[in-house]
Amino acid sequence: MRDISLIVKRVLKSTFMLTALSVLTVSVTHAQDVAEGRKLFKDNCASCHQLDRNSTGPALTPKLTELDEAFAIKWIRNAPALIASGDPQAVEASKFSPAEMTAFTRLTDDQIRNIIAYAQAGEPKKEGEAAGGQGAEAGTSEGVSDFSIAGIAVIILISIVVLVVLGRAIKMLERLILQKQGVVVVEEESLSFAEGSRRLFKNKKFVFFLILCLVVSLGTYGWMGMWDTGVHTGYQPVQPIKFSHELHAGTNQIDCQYCHAGAFKSKNATIPSANVCMNCHKSVQATEKYDGEISPEIMKIYSAIGYDPETMTYDKSKEKPIEWVRVHNLPDFAYFNHSQHTIVGEQAIRKQKGLQPNEPVCFACHGPVNTMEEIYQYSPLTMKWCIDCHREAELDVKGNGYYDKVIEAHEKIKKGEKMTPAALGGLECGKCHY
Repeated sequence: MRDISLIVKRVLKSTFMLTALSVLTVSVTHAQDVAEGRKLFKDNCASCHQLDRNSTGPALTPKLTELDEAFAIKWIRNAPALIASGDPQAVEASKFSPAEMTAFTRLTDDQIRNIIAYAQAGEPKKEGEAAGGQGAEAGTSEGVSDFSIAGIAVIILISIVVLVVLGRAIKMLERLILQKQGVVVVEEESLSFAEGSRRLFKNKKFVFFLILCLVVSLGTYGWMGMWDTGVHTGYQPVQPIKFSHELHAGTNQIDCQYCHAGAFKSKNATIPSANVCMNCHKSVQATEKYDGEISPEIMKIYSAIGYDPETMTYDKSKEKPIEWVRVHNLPDFAYFNHSQHTIVGEQAIRKQKGLQPNEPVCFACHGPVNTMEEIYQYSPLTMKWCIDCHREAELDVKGNGYYDKVIEAHEKIKKGEKMTPAALGGLECGKCHY
């Protein structure tokens, strides 16, 4: 009988260890799924949906919490096809907005589940928000959350408690069985906490389980940390002047090209000079909120160009550059041409990212800047992120002047006609000058 109890004891201990490890692994995996879901949401859904309020589409957190997962997967993958099939739930959902839901046939079921997991969990609050601030996303990463780490610690503690309680229960059963068989049971002396802990840490199985949990936890945390090294999604530095994109691009609907004209005709988007600001702010001075005084932020522009609003004169000796802090940074070895994407690839990018006709193509990479009080890095700008888009975007070459010239050049090459680098864009400044 004692042999049977020992076998049961070992089996139960092993079972609980495996169960605890399984739950631990699932918890870590779930944290990664939510982080991946956040990236997918930002890349594919954020242009039309927000988590907590209605936009072009409905607020996703309450909607995806109440919807059946199977239907949600079908809807996200290809809503137009689901509506066309006559599905009653899909037809009803289509009445929310006249804008048609974009099809995301390239997303796998697991990727869609990740988006759903993120939408249901919601955006984690940052320290700035918890303290009552606006919650700037500077310096945040999408690694393992504090909640996940705390969950892992709780699981380990529960596993230890379960093992201890199970061990005591088995010993009690053994004593009862031996007493019924007439065997005199010698009561074990009670141990102090220190002695009990010492014996516990001499147990090889317990030590192995503890070390394994520690390795899995630290390994996961380290892996996610290394994976996010150099990824600055959410980076939002403090700028010398608090320029509000929400006010200018959103409320006043100023076109992106007005300030960033270089994005549509050169490699760089360019930062507008103070002269561009003065086109409006020579007369627009925002005095209403400051007791008749000119806005302090507008005064910073005047100070930078040596402008006196009283006499409406400029003093060149007082000019000094505005030291803007760059938000979107690429490695020196990475070549990116804005005009190639905003002009040549505009239609392909719009289709790939599901942008609405009234939304500038800039939103594809920079996100909805018309809702940003202060600009921040919206997309990860990683090599994988760029390559995924290049692999999946479907080029529309019909009537596109750039591709017409490429096709023309290929035809000349086939005919053996003279072809020079200049004919293939070899005279563009950006080919040699960075």
